[in-house]
Amino acid sequence: MAVNRDPILKRCRYLGISPAVVGISKSSNRNPNANARRKVSEYGLQLKEKQKLKFIYGVLEKPFYHYFELASKMEGQAGNNLITILESRLDNIAFRMGLALTRREARQLVTHGHFLVNGKKVDIPSYRVKVGDVVTLRDTSKSSSKFKSVVEQTNGRVTPLWLEVNKEQFSAKVVRMPAIEDVDYEVAPHLIVELYSK
Repeated sequence: MAVNRDPILKRCRYLGISPAVVGISKSSNRNPNANARRKVSEYGLQLKEKQKLKFIYGVLEKPFYHYFELASKMEGQAGNNLITILESRLDNIAFRMGLALTRREARQLVTHGHFLVNGKKVDIPSYRVKVGDVVTLRDTSKSSSKFKSVVEQTNGRVTPLWLEVNKEQFSAKVVRMPAIEDVDYEVAPHLIVELYSK
């Protein structure tokens, strides 16, 4: 499996996003406007938006393009549909629930079988949840000190409105599908649509 080994803070600085978006609490001391002097072409802007989403959700090019094709076939705007698909991944839900510090960690925890969807074990990070699905932590994992410490560390994290989270029960219910207004970072999905439409 391909692994992105770029330094996270360096990547965040290049893409113009806060490290908090990916669950990192560190900050960089370097000049944030260092890349602002360079003139970026229209293609460069479009590519940067695509790289930003791929980096935030930890998705490689092939599955990302597959998501774009799915988003194009759905009703509504393709760019907004793409955000909905990415947000409804199981690893992202685990991150949003506050049961993982980063999406990378959430992906690993899902792969190790710590999560149940509607009472059934799911170990596929890209599994897409639907409205009404209940995501819970496996009973054997609930007593783990690891998860208790993670919940304490992520206590201040804002829970999105489309998720009904119960931190005592280590569970969350999908109330509605996520929308572009629910994300905690700036994104211009129309640029990704323009890039793939060429």
